[in-house]
Amino acid sequence: MASTPPALILLATAALVAVLPRRLRAWSMLVGTLAVLAQLLLVLEDGDSLTWTWLSFNLTLLRVDALSMVFAWAFTLILLIGTFFSWHAPVRGQQIAALTYAATALGVVFAGDLLTLVIYWEIQALASYYLIVTGGMARSQQAGHRYLYVHLVGGALLLTGVLWHYGDLGSLEFGLFSSGSPAGWLVLGAFAINAAIPPLHAWLPDGYPESSVTGTVFLSALTTKSAVYVLLRGFAGWELLVPVGVAMALYGLVYAVLENDMRRLLSYHIISQVGFMVAGVGIGTHDAINGAASHAFAHVIYKGLLMMGVSAVIHTTGRRKMSDLGGIVHRMRWVFVLYMVGGLSISAFPLFSGFTSKSMIIYAAEHEPGFGWVAYLLYVASVGTFLHTGLKLPYGTWLGRRRDDIPIGRVPVGMYIGMGIAAVICIVVGVYPAILYNALPFETHYEPYTPAHVVHALELLAFTALGFWLLLPVLHPDRTISLDSDWFYRKAGPLLRAFVQKPLEAPFTAAQRLMRIIAERVSGAFLHPTTTWTPVLRLSAYARARTPEAAVAWLARPPLGVAIGAAFVVFAVVVLLAR
Repeated sequence: MASTPPALILLATAALVAVLPRRLRAWSMLVGTLAVLAQLLLVLEDGDSLTWTWLSFNLTLLRVDALSMVFAWAFTLILLIGTFFSWHAPVRGQQIAALTYAATALGVVFAGDLLTLVIYWEIQALASYYLIVTGGMARSQQAGHRYLYVHLVGGALLLTGVLWHYGDLGSLEFGLFSSGSPAGWLVLGAFAINAAIPPLHAWLPDGYPESSVTGTVFLSALTTKSAVYVLLRGFAGWELLVPVGVAMALYGLVYAVLENDMRRLLSYHIISQVGFMVAGVGIGTHDAINGAASHAFAHVIYKGLLMMGVSAVIHTTGRRKMSDLGGIVHRMRWVFVLYMVGGLSISAFPLFSGFTSKSMIIYAAEHEPGFGWVAYLLYVASVGTFLHTGLKLPYGTWLGRRRDDIPIGRVPVGMYIGMGIAAVICIVVGVYPAILYNALPFETHYEPYTPAHVVHALELLAFTALGFWLLLPVLHPDRTISLDSDWFYRKAGPLLRAFVQKPLEAPFTAAQRLMRIIAERVSGAFLHPTTTWTPVLRLSAYARARTPEAAVAWLARPPLGVAIGAAFVVFAVVVLLAR
């Protein structure tokens, strides 16, 4: 049975938002999102597909199965939540980018062929880049440009791997890659960038905190979890990913503990939590794949809730560092309560969603020979999660000595609605995990609420809380900056400008000077014929008088000469093609 791809519904909604007046744009986003939710609930069924032949390629624009549906539900729900959270700020460009971003995420999870995947993958990078570069923070543009450069490299790797794969097999079907295939390694490299696998991860904590307070909700959910989906689809059972995932879980944990900026802390913790999922992909058993998929679903919701909580603080106080906050819980009680629902969920507290999802990955490691060490280290990462996200961040942001000197504005109603929906989902999945387990790719008999598991979890959480209290003077937020792998490409910037940008600018600068001189002389010959003609040598003297800075500035606003030259080039090309 064929059906309309959900991505097209959201892209059509984005086009509609582009022309609607301000008061109707948020309603349009809501209607488009509800339409996709209705489609997921009532129309799409396991086995549905839509194929299209383009040139000689057979493209599968829609492939529905249990794995794709789990991620589609997560992405559509976070779009609904983010729509309410951003209701107070109907900025047209941000709304279009958010809809396009969610559409491409759905396009990725329903893509049955690699060419369709590549197209959605590239558009996703552009949409997320726009959310960062228009974030309105002091470093939004610089961070957005760095983000785009990294993802352009990932896109090039992906396209190269897909072409290589097509040359080897003559097929574009998206399935498991062979472990000995060079194409598979290239594609894995592209997916590793979007999954933020260290040392290819620095774009995430560099870019996400510079987005707007509403844009960061979508960013926290879509790119890395899209990468987890494609890893599950194409690389399940690649055991190399097991130690990589464990290293991610611990790496993100360490940097999150050191961080002072609220959104950078949560960004590093995205890396840590995605590490759990990557380890599950590498283990590759049915329980591990179920665990990675269920944890991805839960993470989309509770990480969105956490980002919304700190974004509400940034929106109302204008402050983003914990060292500048604290003691405001009496003025933001409900924001604090809703944040803590996310904090307890991500910390795997019983009756919250993380307890029923994250533990399935650890269970799979414990019951697979040779992976006991994985379970042990993931337990350590879980303890660290509660330490920084469940204790350090809320204490540094809301608790501590009461302060009335921090100006706090009003939290918009839409923010509360978005956080409330996310909190309800976290609790429902935690109390009644079958609602998620029944949607997983494989049948599972895992039972999270055994006495031993509950007691063990509570013991870990209690001792972590005790350790935090004893080490509070050490863990208190400080005004520090943590160096990460982005240091290398930040330091490479001046070298690239010196050896790449400036040599490339030189011919453009010279051509710009020449075209301006010719344009001025030609126009002057007609306007002032008696005074225009001068010796040819004066042209070189005139050219030397023009500074490179002025020439580069003209590139942004081409003079008449460049326009005339471009017109002649276009005319010549048309004539040659017409012959």
